[in-house]
Amino acid sequence: MAKALFGHIGTVTEPALRDELQRLKDSVQALGFEVARLRADNDRLAAALSAYNDDFSRLTTSLEEPALT
Repeated sequence: MAKALFGHIGTVTEPALRDELQRLKDSVQALGFEVARLRADNDRLAAALSAYNDDFSRLTTSLEEPALT
């Protein structure tokens, strides 16, 4: 979005607009880092859940077998 804003505005000559544009660019960059962090957390949690589900499936499968034969 910052690239689109910059392309639309072109050269910014007013200091207030230049400062606002820089603030927006910084915000977009910070949000990009936050998205990357959240994706990494999500991937880590999904892997942990998958491992938990595998363990749970093995446990329930072994419980379905008769205890005494």
